[in-house]
Order: sequence, then structure tokens, then C-alpha cells
Amino acid sequence: MAQLNITLNQEEILQLLSKDHDQAFRELLRKSLNSILMAESTAQLKAEPYERSEERTDSRNGTRERELKTRIGKITLTVPRHRNVPFKTLVFENYSRSEAALIASMAEMVVSGVATRKVSNIMETLCGTTFSKSSVSEVCKDLIEKVNEFKDRPLTGDYPFLIVDATYFKVRDKHRIVSKAFMIAYGTNQEGHREILGFEVYDNESKGTWNSFLQKLKKRGIQGLLMITSDAHEGIQDAISNVFPEVPWQRCQFHFAMNISGKSPKKYQAGIRAELQEMWNCDTIEAARTEFGVGGRTFSQFWMILFYFRGCAGRIWSRR
Repeated sequence: MAQLNITLNQEEILQLLSKDHDQAFRELLRKSLNSILMAESTAQLKAEPYERSEERTDSRNGTRERELKTRIGKITLTVPRHRNVPFKTLVFENYSRSEAALIASMAEMVVSGVATRKVSNIMETLCGTTFSKSSVSEVCKDLIEKVNEFKDRPLTGDYPFLIVDATYFKVRDKHRIVSKAFMIAYGTNQEGHREILGFEVYDNESKGTWNSFLQKLKKRGIQGLLMITSDAHEGIQDAISNVFPEVPWQRCQFHFAMNISGKSPKKYQAGIRAELQEMWNCDTIEAARTEFGVGGRTFSQFWMILFYFRGCAGRIWSRR
């Protein structure tokens, strides 16, 4: 299997997670931080649970719960307790200072796989000290299990609206830098909350890879779909027709607006996107058609420019 080193845009990750308050990612973060707290306890006691040795300095005395407020929601951590010398941790203090970088790093690990070096850096940042290779290795094993649980978790409940998209990242594959397609799906549940439902890395966007991606969502139990939204990539449309033939498809307005405005001179682009938005905000299709017909000189001039310079306005509009 190829080793992927994907560099994600930290701000985009944080915006996505903070807006969606994704419960699954919060659970992954909770389990990951609990694993680090347990590793920290083991390092202080110099012994694993139930291990008897001459180096052991104290014994465990249960746990206590403590809440941690993060930008993706509140999580409750399980903090170890020691019998004689109190358990000390800098996780809570250091987390508040390094939260943005840590969440982005956690998301990177979910996408590209758990890396020992990255886990070691996170543990050092959170705890203010270095850990042995064996301690980091144990945390990595635990994290790999949690990441797999996150990626393969059953999808329960209905998700009326599903959005799928892909972006490309430069990754290292067999000692070469190549471009890989990162596919992501997030859905809106019946309560109106959005959740990241799945993601995969493929060599490219094709009918085969999109069919594989949607098939995995279906096998995990996604149900209650009323609409799927995406750009007009033929691979996505083919996969939807094969995997979810009964579900209507809606072209993404953002991608459509960018496709259209991208064909016009730069000075017209912002105005064109604004007028398109006014059309989409109309209450009825008749009102939208009226807006299209009398929407102002800018929009009419835009279509004239497309026909004159590109000769492709009709082809773009037919894809809507």
C-alpha cells in the first residue's frame, strides 16, 4: 500500500469541523486524548496496568471525568488517578494553546493514516515532555483502531441530503510526488445537523472510483436519501445512477456559478455570481425565469460575451 503524506489546509479543516460540530470526529478526538492520558500515567508510574516491577513508583486509583471545551464541541475525558502522588498532566493547559494545530493534525492522521512521528509530536506538545518509542507505539496502535472505527462506523438514522465532492492533494507515493483525489461525503440528518460520513483517497476521479466510494457508503447503511448534490463530474453522475438510482441529483450551485463566471472577463464575475444567486433565491421557477429574462444588462451582456468568445453558453446551461 502506498504511503500518503497529505498536507491539508488547516483553516478549511477547522471551518468544516466547527460549523458541522461533527459528533464522530469529537468521539475520535476524545478517545485519542484518553489514550494519551493513559500513556502519560504509565510514564509517571513506570509500569503498565497490573504490572509489578521494582521501578514502579505508585499505583492506580481509578479515574475521574473532566470536561474539555474544544472548537468542535465539548468532550469528557477520563483522567487517571494515582494513590499516593497525584497524577499530573499538561494536556488541558497545552490543548487550549495549541488547539488549532492539534485538531488539524488529528484530521490529517484520519485522512492519511496514523504516523508514529506525528503522534509523537502531538504527545510532546500536549504533555510537555518526550515519550519512549514503545509508549508512542502503544498509542499509535490504539489510534489506528479508533481511526478504523471512525471510517467504518455504521451509518444509522436517515440522511435526507448528501453532498459529495473531491479535491486533489500532492502526496508522496513510492518516492514520487503525485496528485491524489481525496473524496469526501457529508450528510444532513433529520435534525438538520451535518456530519462527515466518509472519505477515501484514490488515484483519480473516475466512474470506477466514484462507484466504489458510494458503494462503501451504501454498505455502511446510509438511508433516507432524498437528494444528492455534487458538481457535474460524469463519474459522480454515473455512480449515483448505479448505486442510488432512485435518488434525485442536484447540481451544486457553487460549482455551477464558478463554471459560468469563469468563462467571463474578471470584471463581470462577481456581478454574475450575485445575479445567479438572486435567481436561485426566487420562490418559484417562474420567478427565476423572469429574473433570468430581465435580470439586468450585466447578465445579458455576460451571455453575449459567452456566445461570442466561447460559443459554449448553451452547453453549460444544459448541464444545470
